[in-house]
Amino acid sequence: MSLPVFITPDPARGELDEAEGRHAVTVKRIAVGERIMLVDGAGTAAEVTVTEIRGKDLLRGEVLELTQVPKPTPRVTVVQAIPKADRAELAVDLAVQGGADAIVPWISQRTIARWPADKQAKQVAKWQAVAREAAKQSRRAWVPQVAEPVTTNQLRERVVGKQALVLHEDAKRSITDIEFADEVFVIVGPEGGIGPEELESLGAEAVKLGPEVLRTASAGLAALCAIGAVTGRW
Repeated sequence: MSLPVFITPDPARGELDEAEGRHAVTVKRIAVGERIMLVDGAGTAAEVTVTEIRGKDLLRGEVLELTQVPKPTPRVTVVQAIPKADRAELAVDLAVQGGADAIVPWISQRTIARWPADKQAKQVAKWQAVAREAAKQSRRAWVPQVAEPVTTNQLRERVVGKQALVLHEDAKRSITDIEFADEVFVIVGPEGGIGPEELESLGAEAVKLGPEVLRTASAGLAALCAIGAVTGRW
């Protein structure tokens, strides 16, 4: 059974405090003698045996093993058209579970949910918090970073010269037929789909996942699973 994961800036110290320590001690009720995994979100992981619990938020332990988990290859950035509020957190959670290395919120032409300029930072922070918790739940040593939202024009500039795949139900080519580069952008459209003009303007290749049409919240996960199965990520 995999060990519970907690995030700390320096796993080698074998210590948790403040909010993450409170979560381990008070919420998860980790006890002396249990083993846990501490990660920094950037690939460093420490297996720790808990030796001391103090108060409600301090945990110390003996580091049994310190490892550096390599970055997955290819690196996959999920560009997610911003869903409605009730589906946005699900989309991020599933993408992180699937192994996304980075997430870029996208304001597409058919995106219904809009982030006012004065609330963008708050929304990005909310997505980052979801990504952090999903990474812990899926036992990841790497926590994907959530970028600032981009428009279609900004997205085109970001992916120019790089491998970019748009998930599209009318595509002729399957994602399993792709020869992947070391870095790939997977672009997930909104519930209303991507219009032909916007698709052309992105300069990305359209690919399909299968005969079914997936919801925007689950399409990124399905693509990541397909990429994992046909590359060395899995």
